[in-house]
Formats: sequence, structure tokens, C-alpha cells
Amino acid sequence: MSIIPKDRTIEALAAVWASLDELLSSLDTEQWATPTVLEGWDVQANVAHVIGTEQMLLGVPGPDITIDRDGTPHVRNDIGAFNEVWVRELDGRSPAEVLAMFRDVTSRRLAALRDMSRTEWDAESFTPAGKDTYGRFMQIRVFDCWFHEQDIREAVSRPGHVDGVAVDVTLDELTTAMGFVVGKRAGVPQGESVTFELTGSGARTIHVEVGERAAVVESLDTPASVTIRLPVLQFTRLCGGRTAVEPARELIDVVGDIELGERVLANLAYTV
Repeated sequence: MSIIPKDRTIEALAAVWASLDELLSSLDTEQWATPTVLEGWDVQANVAHVIGTEQMLLGVPGPDITIDRDGTPHVRNDIGAFNEVWVRELDGRSPAEVLAMFRDVTSRRLAALRDMSRTEWDAESFTPAGKDTYGRFMQIRVFDCWFHEQDIREAVSRPGHVDGVAVDVTLDELTTAMGFVVGKRAGVPQGESVTFELTGSGARTIHVEVGERAAVVESLDTPASVTIRLPVLQFTRLCGGRTAVEPARELIDVVGDIELGERVLANLAYTV
């Protein structure tokens, strides 16, 4: 079970929601309807998704809407169907109404989180990554909300919020998956190791060593079999399946076992 810092994670949620509020407040009605990289979702749909998840966490029942998966090709699983219910529910609302709902639900969520005891925070909970602590779920919420903020920023050509506590917490969450990505998805063999050198704002280094299983480690005793160097933002977009390797090729440097590095890059996208 993951023991996640409470104050820092809540600070990160507050930061990403404040950044989203500032961004959304600057958009006109046409920009709210701009398609994003996520199939079937425009800017407003991304905001509706954030609202719906936070409403659920407040105990608000979801809208009584049934999603026809056959008629909605971008809905591929139960989580996708849950998300789509709130997108449909808010589809006819004006941007001003949706922004007001976003402000209301995030304000109430921050109050509830700050009032939560440490025992409640560390208690076992459902999370999108399986059973873990409630704190881990909130770390995933930072990750998810920041990803959708970047989806919106990319769609409306407003880059920003690429450093700070929300980015740090997002990278903490991404780091937890790198053993799975290297060992399971990429099938890097035992005895090999991979280093990710993330550059630019929020820069960090992530080492993955493959023994009986692949695991993130603080350091390697010998040079990595392959080092993959790329900007933080590009790393997150690849992990989230928001872009492919080739369009970003000029931003990526692979040193060492090139074939192994390319295999890891091709399998970075792990989110549902």
C-alpha cells in the first residue's frame, strides 16, 4: 500500500485546478468547442470529465444516462462509459455554466480533503490502478487533471504549467508505472537496465533495473543498457498515449542499446 504525502498532494490538486480555472476563464465559446487529441472529446468534454470524477468522490450520484458503446467507438471500457455519462450530461450547458460547476466542485473537494484525517487518507481504497490507499487515488487525480489540462492547452495552443508541484506529483505517479512499462510492456530481459533522463522544467532521472522483475531504483551500479533522454512534457505525452514516437523524434535521444531503447519508447503508452 502506498503512503502518499497528504499536504503536498492536496497542494498539487489546488495548483492544477487553479491553473485550469485561469486557462478556461481566458477561452471564448468557440475555443471550448475545440477538439482535443482525445477521440470524441472537445475542451468542454475534458472539463466535464474532471467535474464528474470529483462529483463521484463527493458521493453525488451519476446522471441516469446509458452509453451505447456500439454507437460510441471511443468508449472502450467501463471507466470510459462512466466518463462519457458526465460528458453527455453537460454537453448542452454553456461554457459559463460548466466553469461555474468546475469551480464549485473543486472548491468543495479541496475543503473535504483538507478536513480528512490522516487515517482516512491512508486507508485502503479503490483506485484506477487497483486497490491502494485513498492518498494514492488523489495522486492519480493530480496526474489525471494535469494530463487533461495539457490536452486542453495543446488544443487551444496555450502551452503552460510545465513545472511546479502538480508536475512533480504527476511525475511521481508516472514513475510508479515505469517498472511495468519496461518489464511487462517492453519485455526488457533480466540483467538489463533503462534510464530515463527527463530534461527541461521538472527535470528528473528515473532508473529501472530488471532482475526477477523490473523495478524503479534510486541508482544503478553500472551504466544503463540504454538511456532515453527527452523533455518532461514529451515523456508525459508519450506515456499518456497523446502522441506517437515519430512526430517527436527530434526531441528524443537514445544512447546505448538502440533496439532496446526503441522497444521501450514504442511501449511507453500505458494509460487506459
